[in-house]
Amino acid sequence: MKEEQRLLILQSSSLFAPPEGVKLSYGTAGFRADASILKSTVHRVGILTALRSLKTRSVVGLMITASHNKVTDNGVKIVDPSGGMLSQEWEPFADQLANAETPEALLSLITEFIEKEKISFDGVRTAEILLGRDTRPSGESLLKAAKQGISSIFGAMALDLGILTTPQLHWMVRARNKSMAATEPAYFEQISSSFRCLVDLIPNETKSSKMDNRVVVDGADGVGGEKLEVLKNMLTGLVIEVRNTGKGGGLLNDGVGADYVQKEKVVPRGFGSNDVGIRCASLDGDADRIVYFKVPDNSSSRIDLVDGDKMLSLFALFIKEQLSILTKAGNENPNNNSQARLGVVQTAYANGASTDYLKQLGLEVIFTPTGVKHLHEKAAQFDIGIYFEANGHGTILFSESWLSWLEARNNELSLVSEGSEQQKAALRLLSVSKLINQAVGDALSSLLLVEAILQHKGWSIDDWNKLYQDLPSRQLKVKVVDRTAVTTTNAETIAVSPPGIQEAIDAEIAKYPKGRCFIRPSGTEDVIRVYAEASTQEAADSLADSVAKIVDRFLGFGSSEQ
Repeated sequence: MKEEQRLLILQSSSLFAPPEGVKLSYGTAGFRADASILKSTVHRVGILTALRSLKTRSVVGLMITASHNKVTDNGVKIVDPSGGMLSQEWEPFADQLANAETPEALLSLITEFIEKEKISFDGVRTAEILLGRDTRPSGESLLKAAKQGISSIFGAMALDLGILTTPQLHWMVRARNKSMAATEPAYFEQISSSFRCLVDLIPNETKSSKMDNRVVVDGADGVGGEKLEVLKNMLTGLVIEVRNTGKGGGLLNDGVGADYVQKEKVVPRGFGSNDVGIRCASLDGDADRIVYFKVPDNSSSRIDLVDGDKMLSLFALFIKEQLSILTKAGNENPNNNSQARLGVVQTAYANGASTDYLKQLGLEVIFTPTGVKHLHEKAAQFDIGIYFEANGHGTILFSESWLSWLEARNNELSLVSEGSEQQKAALRLLSVSKLINQAVGDALSSLLLVEAILQHKGWSIDDWNKLYQDLPSRQLKVKVVDRTAVTTTNAETIAVSPPGIQEAIDAEIAKYPKGRCFIRPSGTEDVIRVYAEASTQEAADSLADSVAKIVDRFLGFGSSEQ
């Protein structure tokens, strides 16, 4: 590294003192904390993104958001060239950079890392970083810190794309590295035209049914509501009313948003007795999650929740149906690749009733440990891989090779049987691949796909909700001395240590019809999380309580005195 470069890093980082007594850790959500202590961290992540771009020789992204956290929090995360999350191999280095106590310590870490990673640091090769932020008031000053970090690396350029949803930035990074248009208008055009294509392909018998094409959306007083106001004017065949757009003085994520609605199972602010029976949806703060709900009656604030598990089931059902239509055609072709390997990926937190439903459809269901990274990685192993968490975050991945086959098959069908059911199925699947955001979970594209499928099937939200009935569940946290004492296997469903704890849990589960229960250590605090399911809410509560007592007996504060 040249002396001028060393001096520039030292000079730039000396302007941003790290917070005292705070240790930050880079996780699935990047770095997150109270916005007032983040400037130094964001500046250093700016340096990190420039290094990542130089290493990969690709465009990377930097997003400033704290998603569903309160408005006074903020965060920063890196988008890799694929449009996915930062490679896990670089996370320990991100932690070291964020927690370096002095500019000199920071420079030493960077020097060591670029040698280890063999990053070309000649100042000739350029790095390009796309920047985005959500609507939080603290975003602007943090963005300046990020830009200063980026510009402290010779040859690094930052392109500020302004206020975006997190999935929009992921989409743009992926598009830019595929040499496609990577602008907000290009994003809106792709998802709106794909939606229009799906609506145009709705069967005539369904079109004649009087399905309600109106949906009311809670924008969480965040960036998603703002963007949906733009997108809704580009759509035909769907009427979207957006509430909590951030313009009415409401606070971001305060009694609104997908996280609140899914956890509390009550109406968000601005919804109530006038909305009985209407199809409603709720985005989260940075629009990477969505859940649906219905207000069943005007006697309380409770809702009928339609969560990520139900969205996954709807998408899987539709794609399976289209694949079935497609395979009816080419059986005579010995090289027929239409038997796509369709897979569904869930975590142990998925409701057991959803897993049973998916298996009854004849689908391959795979489980992974909790965390989007694990789900995304596993879904990418299928021709078509679908993953969603109950919180409404997920997407559908199509392999490049299968999409190439589908394009060719569609062209073939358009020559020999234009307008046939097989060709329509091929076009629908191609449209789904363009509508869904394959980089990351995206509330706006998921909303449009749900709406297109409901119209295709002529279903109300009640019809959709009747796919299966969720088993009652309960989640608890138990404070423990040391959470690392619990280790798990089999996608976190079996506790390997401490010895004897799983046998005790199994003995409790056996007492309850449709009982299921697992424990796992929290990733952030000294607690063990307990999840229990059973045939009634009373039984689920009782099972969770019993297992919480077992955890306390083995690992609680009383156990350390024995």
